[in-house]
Amino acid sequence: MNAVWTELWPYLALILVGYLPNEMWRALGLVLARGLNEDSEVVVWSRAVATAILAGVIAKLVVFSSGALADVPLGVRVGAAVCGFLIFLAAKRSVFAGVLTGEVTLLLGAYLFVH
Repeated sequence: MNAVWTELWPYLALILVGYLPNEMWRALGLVLARGLNEDSEVVVWSRAVATAILAGVIAKLVVFSSGALADVPLGVRVGAAVCGFLIFLAAKRSVFAGVLTGEVTLLLGAYLFVH
């Protein structure tokens, strides 16, 4: 039992410290936002702030990469993000199509320019 606990404690800590606190706020947000109009100023502002935060995180990951992604040239990383965004728009705002295109472009560019 002790060996199993030793291997599983990092996952339990990740759930307790990473997942549950975020999930609590998401559930609270769903309860509080139930009666809000989707076109109200508060909801539009919240959506804009969330989009800006996500764009900042993506920009940081693309420009200031670490680990294996840092070995990929900046032009390839930026190009993959641009390709993914263009396909997202072309495919009627399909997040799946945009992410898939960005990933394939990044992998192909990394293979061609790193090797």
